Amino acid sequence: MRLAAALVSACLLASTAALGQYTPAHPTVVDIWPANAPGFPKRTEPEIAKDYWVRNIHNPSLTIYRSARQDGAAVIVIPGGGHKLIVWTTEGVNVAKALNRYGITAFILKYRLAQDEGSTSTVEDAASDVRRSIRWVRAHAQTYGVDPHRVGIMGFSAGGELVSLVADNRPVKAAAAIDDIDRQDDRPDFQVLVFPGPQGVPANDVAHAPPAFITAGTLDDCCAKPAVQLYEQLRTGGRDAELHMYAGSGHAFNLDESNRISIIHWPDRLADWLADEGFLDRRN
Repeated sequence: MRLAAALVSACLLASTAALGQYTPAHPTVVDIWPANAPGFPKRTEPEIAKDYWVRNIHNPSLTIYRSARQDGAAVIVIPGGGHKLIVWTTEGVNVAKALNRYGITAFILKYRLAQDEGSTSTVEDAASDVRRSIRWVRAHAQTYGVDPHRVGIMGFSAGGELVSLVADNRPVKAAAAIDDIDRQDDRPDFQVLVFPGPQGVPANDVAHAPPAFITAGTLDDCCAKPAVQLYEQLRTGGRDAELHMYAGSGHAFNLDESNRISIIHWPDRLADWLADEGFLDRRN
């Protein structure tokens, strides 16, 4: 079975049984900042989780799902949620488990939420969490069997905005390094944007953008336009980009029990692209 088939299961709320007999190792959780995010006091209030979501994120972290058959590729998964919450299950855990099946080490990011109740952070702070997570993965590449030159980021909706802000744009303000981790490169080797929101588009640094896979639904009032606009920017800028727009589909189609064949199989296109671009190790 291919990566695409596993991602279909993840995106369509498949049961554990549908993922076959493979069971990933128990995940580990690490804070990405040494004490607290720069400029923010350390806070100890517990996160709030219910049903499919998590919010009240004060200490950004990575939840690490290691594969039993690692091939060196790593994907930092950035769930959406409108910067109000994090869609933890269908845009985080299920995707990570599916990536694991095919040798990809997955790191799910809990980032600061600019629109959460009482939040004092901004979307740029969340983008800083993404940059820090890329640096953290590269700094710990040997520990997790990761190739530091095959580290990608994959974002859904608001998470897709963060992907573009980091991969296709310059930081609003370059921060001084606080430790050795911060001296790692923070630009991903590839980017995957799934119905990405409009922040970060048009991009201001396409000249340095990594290869991109972009997908959205044509009926998506929020995110069809930025998906097409970003693709066109990358294409005309001479960057490597692939776009898939699906007729009859709106926002967050990964959550639907769709009967449209194209939606059921959209991850096939992602798997093809990852293989063609050399990010999957076909020896496994």
